[in-house]
Amino acid sequence: MSLNSYPFVSVVTLTWNTTSITCDFLRSINAQCNYPNLEVIVVDNGSKEDPTEAFKSIKPDVRVIRNGRNLGFTGGNNIGISSAKGEYLFIVNNDTEFTPGLIEGLIEVFQQYPDAGMVSPKFHYFFHKGIIEYAGYNLVNPFTGRNSMVGCREKDNGQYEKIRITNYAHGGGMMVPKKVIDEVGMLPDEFFIYYEELDWSEQIKRAGYKIYYQPKSLIYHKESMTTGKESPFKAFYHTRNRILFMVRNMNFFQRSVFLLYFSLFTVPKNTLKFIFNKQFQHLRSFWKGILWHFNNEITFNH
Repeated sequence: MSLNSYPFVSVVTLTWNTTSITCDFLRSINAQCNYPNLEVIVVDNGSKEDPTEAFKSIKPDVRVIRNGRNLGFTGGNNIGISSAKGEYLFIVNNDTEFTPGLIEGLIEVFQQYPDAGMVSPKFHYFFHKGIIEYAGYNLVNPFTGRNSMVGCREKDNGQYEKIRITNYAHGGGMMVPKKVIDEVGMLPDEFFIYYEELDWSEQIKRAGYKIYYQPKSLIYHKESMTTGKESPFKAFYHTRNRILFMVRNMNFFQRSVFLLYFSLFTVPKNTLKFIFNKQFQHLRSFWKGILWHFNNEITFNH
């Protein structure tokens, strides 16, 4: 088969003071990915030291774009998207590792389903291979603003082996055709990080496309290695963006019920939890995430 038979794919990933993790990511592409028509773009989101030489020592043809500051998951990936040349863009976390056939399986979905606007692979936990992290997303609860991943923490016994429509793509790995990005726009930069893939999925669905899950494609995820399991950073952005997502994507009745639930249940519960655990930085970040909606000048100090 000629090279022209394979659509050109751009792999876009971010790094931020995670050079060794990104090196492992690049090694996994070298070892596991045989797709012949591929470019790899690493966007360095303002790391303290220039990682270019380290990356090129592993993958000489990698394109490294250095930002002068941390633009977040959305801004950093949008820089990569803007410079990508592929017909399809695979936006993927640097704390993942490829498996054979990953790219081919994702492209197959677009070839089989003309209504596909975005597709994510099956995710396993890297440190617990065989345990599912993601086999699709359940719908965000219109009243609580919470949702969950299909199959999360289940042993993979082949119970999610059919291509199917799902509610949202996984932000750690999502392939999007360039034509869809041209129509819908890039990642919503208002979010910076967290909830952005859910909002982007909603935008793509509103444009008439569907989000798919492809079990044939498998990726391993070193979950939360960059920001930690729980941190003031997460407390700020999860709180801020949970509200932002609901305001942008729910109708008036759903928004009203959500804000009532959030005010009467979430606020006192999290406030008391952080006080009881003496997590006062988390408490400040939680409240800053709420107050941002009254004053957009409030920021988390990165």
